[in-house]
Amino acid sequence: MKIIRIIKRGFNDAFKSVFRNFSLSLASISSTAITLIIVGLAILFTYNVNSITKHIEDVLTVIVFVDRGTEKEDVEALKEHILYNDNVLESSLEYKSQDDLKEQLSANEDLKNVLNTLDENPLQSTFTFKVKDVKKIGDTANEVKGYDHVSQVKYGESLASKLVSMLEVIRNACVITVIALIFVTWFLISNTIKITIFSRRQEISIMRLVGTSNTVIKLPFLVEGLILGIIGSIIPIILTIFGYMFLYDYVGGNLFSELVVLVRPETIVYTTSIVLLLVGGLVGMVGSLNAVRRYLKI
Repeated sequence: MKIIRIIKRGFNDAFKSVFRNFSLSLASISSTAITLIIVGLAILFTYNVNSITKHIEDVLTVIVFVDRGTEKEDVEALKEHILYNDNVLESSLEYKSQDDLKEQLSANEDLKNVLNTLDENPLQSTFTFKVKDVKKIGDTANEVKGYDHVSQVKYGESLASKLVSMLEVIRNACVITVIALIFVTWFLISNTIKITIFSRRQEISIMRLVGTSNTVIKLPFLVEGLILGIIGSIIPIILTIFGYMFLYDYVGGNLFSELVVLVRPETIVYTTSIVLLLVGGLVGMVGSLNAVRRYLKI
C-alpha cells in the first residue's frame, strides 16, 4: 500500500508540476514535438529507402548474350559456369534460345512483321539471372563476361551501381539523423527538468530535512519527463499517420516512376507511431533521470 501511495503521489506531483511550470512545459513539449516530427520523417524516409533499395535489387537483372552458333553442350557448360559463381541467385537463372526470344517478341504485331521480313533470326540466345549482393554486381558481370561463348553482358551498369550506392548513403544519413535528434530531444527534456528542479529547490530542501527518501523526491520528476515526452509525441504521431497517408494517396503509391514504390501506409505508419511514442516517453524519462542524478546529487 505504501508503494501505491508513493506512486500515486508521484503522478499527482508530476501533473501539478507540468501545469505549475506551464510555460517551461509548453516550451519543452513544443521543442520535443518539432524534434520528433523530424525523427518521424527520417524514420519514414529510411524505411522507404530500404524498401526501394530492396525493390531495385529484386528487379535488377543481368543479361548474358551467348555467341551465335554455340552448341547445346557448350550452352550447358556455360550454365554450369554461371551457377558456380557465388553471387548468382541460382533460382533466378533462366535461359532463352533465339527461337524463344523471337516467339516472345512476336507477341507485338509490329515486331513480328519486322522479324518475318528477315532471312534469319538476328536475336542472340541469353541467360538472365539476379544477384545476391547488388554491390558486387559489377564484379559478377565482369567475371561472367570472361567465360567462353559469352559475347557481352548487360545489367544497366550506368545506373544500377550509382543508384544503389546513393540510396545506401541516404539511408546511413537518415539513421545518423534519427540518433542525433533523439539526443537533442533528451537534452531538451533534461534541461527542462533541471529548471523545474531549480524552481523547487526550497521544497526539495524541506523534503530532505524531514527525511523524505530519494525515491519519493525523484519519482515526480521521472513521471514529469515521461508526461512531457508522451505529450510531445502526440502531434508527430498524428502528422505521421495522416501526412503519410495523404502523400501515398496523392502520388498513387509511386514516386517519380514505377521503380520508386512507396511502402503502403498500413505497413509503416502505426509502427512508426509506436516508435515515436516510445522514444518520446523513454527519452523523457532518461532525460529526467539524468537531470535528477546530476543536479540534485542524491
